[in-house]
Amino acid sequence: MSRLARAESASVSSATVAPLANRTFRAVWLAAQVSSFGWLVQTVAVSWLMATISTSDVMVALVQTSTTLPIFVLSVFAGAIADNFSRRSVLALGWCVIALSSITLTALVGLGLNDPWLILALSCLAGCGAAFTDPAWHASVGDILRKREVPAAVTLISVGYNAVRSAGPAFGGIIVASFGPLTAFALSTLTYLVMLAIIMRSNWKGRSSPLPREPLITAIHDGARFTALSGEIKAAIARGALFGLTSISILALLPLIARDQLGGGPVAYGILMAGFGVGALCAGISNNTLRRSLSQERLTTLACIACAACSLALAFTPSLIVATIALALGGSGWVVTWTGLDVSVQLSSPRWVVGRTLSIYSALSSGGIAVGSWLWGVVAEAHSLTLALESSGGALLLVAATGLLLPIRQWKESDQDSIGFETPKLALELNSRSGPIVVKIEYAIPEANVDVFLDQMRERRRVQSRAGARHWNLQRDLQKPLLWTETFRTPTWMDYLRLNHRLTAADMELDQRLLELHVGDVPPRMQLAIERTTGAARKRDQSASIFSGVDFKTKYDRVTAWRR
Repeated sequence: MSRLARAESASVSSATVAPLANRTFRAVWLAAQVSSFGWLVQTVAVSWLMATISTSDVMVALVQTSTTLPIFVLSVFAGAIADNFSRRSVLALGWCVIALSSITLTALVGLGLNDPWLILALSCLAGCGAAFTDPAWHASVGDILRKREVPAAVTLISVGYNAVRSAGPAFGGIIVASFGPLTAFALSTLTYLVMLAIIMRSNWKGRSSPLPREPLITAIHDGARFTALSGEIKAAIARGALFGLTSISILALLPLIARDQLGGGPVAYGILMAGFGVGALCAGISNNTLRRSLSQERLTTLACIACAACSLALAFTPSLIVATIALALGGSGWVVTWTGLDVSVQLSSPRWVVGRTLSIYSALSSGGIAVGSWLWGVVAEAHSLTLALESSGGALLLVAATGLLLPIRQWKESDQDSIGFETPKLALELNSRSGPIVVKIEYAIPEANVDVFLDQMRERRRVQSRAGARHWNLQRDLQKPLLWTETFRTPTWMDYLRLNHRLTAADMELDQRLLELHVGDVPPRMQLAIERTTGAARKRDQSASIFSGVDFKTKYDRVTAWRR
């Protein structure tokens, strides 16, 4: 290897582990590996216990559904809470719920109460805790680390989990075979308590807002609105839901593959899970190198094909060795897909809404996994295990082709931090609920700049609407065609303040491009007014128009100064 190649390789490796230099991230990340080990040991124990106490293939597959369905139902609420409260506190709350469910499960199994539905209920409770931990932890990455370290941190989280996955299930199988499920559940409980202790000892702060917290329903609505208007996030969510629906057959049916197709026990099941984890670990370690060679869309497509090949191989092989190799291929496709989609959502989301976008992504992806677990279990029970795996393999090939309609764009590390905003001085007294507020901005655009101006305004409509603008429209003066007026509304004065506090430096660069298209000695000026109907008497001090003295050039100068 040449000196240049060695230096480049060292640089990639250094970039991958750079987030570990942060003490807080390192402590929580290491604790996460310990708790992930416990989660995987418990998953093996629950899955194998269900396979031994129930003759229903659907009940075995529902073990995956029981932990992922709560994430689908609760993640959106959890994301809104994570964006409005301390993410550290939300993370601690989630792990308290997981630990409580594990303690209860350990006690019930110790008493001999091995009811399948009761086990599923406690797995569901653990899933409720996970619904709060995942958005809070992933959103906290951007609070703990710098923006440019986020992709490496997400990769490290995935690599760490899959490194544990490569050994955890095998140890889980050995523990279940040697000591029984009770010991496995007790060990898992201890690992959850370790994670909880580290969270309590660590400390990090999110970026604070000078505005009061949003009501929960409003926060959810605003998060859903932002997501619906973000093409990159919608593509990632759709691909994640489809991939989860089709690929989960590999893990959901794995206990049945080990028991029925390979004639093995919990150790064989652990070996198969370890093969999946080894493949995921190798893909995670080489993820940065892969991203330098291939686009994220190409990687996602190849990952879907790898999982399809794994599913089809499992459908026909009677060999434990061949099945383990196939699972290594599937594990590599699994981690490449989920890591890429996760980072795509993170880098496309400003800090004010990242918890909500991640939770919506997590909810719909987990919903796909939950439905897929049930679906492939039904197909296996009603027809055959082979048909279920063949069908999921074919479906994965179709998911690989969805890149033609829903491509994943190459990651951009743009500045998504919210900028400072100075509240304009008003001639009237308003409270936070006064409104609706009408905003009008007048531009002077020569005919030669109209086409470019309209392109920029299409982007501005998307930016403003994502931040909370309603009824956005653009008007051209019929008597003075040089003049164009941008108009939008917000329901209240507080909503107007939130809109401006949500705009990022990347969003505000659009103002400068519009300023360059504007002509005249006076820059575009903004008029603020409060809308009033004539159907009822109104207080006099809230019936007139109000003007701010802030023009586009002043706003851009403030952004430039802030960024310096």
